[in-house]
Amino acid sequence: MRYSDRGGLSMRARVERERLRFVAADMFAGGMSAPQVARELSVTRKSACAWRRTWEVGGKAALASKGPGGNVCRLSADQLDRLVWELERGPAAYGWSDQRWTLPRIVVVIKRLFRVSYTARGVAYLLRGQGWSPQVPVHRAAERDEEQITAWRGWRWSALKGPRRPGAPGSSSATNRARA
Repeated sequence: MRYSDRGGLSMRARVERERLRFVAADMFAGGMSAPQVARELSVTRKSACAWRRTWEVGGKAALASKGPGGNVCRLSADQLDRLVWELERGPAAYGWSDQRWTLPRIVVVIKRLFRVSYTARGVAYLLRGQGWSPQVPVHRAAERDEEQITAWRGWRWSALKGPRRPGAPGSSSATNRARA
């Protein structure tokens, strides 16, 4: 998974990458060039060159991991729990007549409850981190009658469809074979 796919590095992978940078720093201190370090550690030449530049400016300590990237959540753990509870109450609790949470609506709820501004995309990331996923409601007419639909399929659909063709050999090709 790539960084752009919100993959990033796990904590274990981040620690391993930091260890690699520290090994590279020791190799640089021993007089190895960046291309040699890249070959030895099986990393790209670009990474090895960047590590060397960083090492030359700040030493081995400059190659330490800075932690996970991305923005820090602006809501506390208690606020996140409260948000989940409020969302489970449903949109009707906030005056929306249909039972559908949309991202802009959740932005409004967060603003009202916690006085914190989020974008719709930020709310999507926030909710994904809480285990929520986007759902698409099934659109069905309120007047839908399943019994009438079943009856209609029995008598009307079969008449519209017509009789079945007798089992004749056919071809999966869109064209017919030429006749000799």
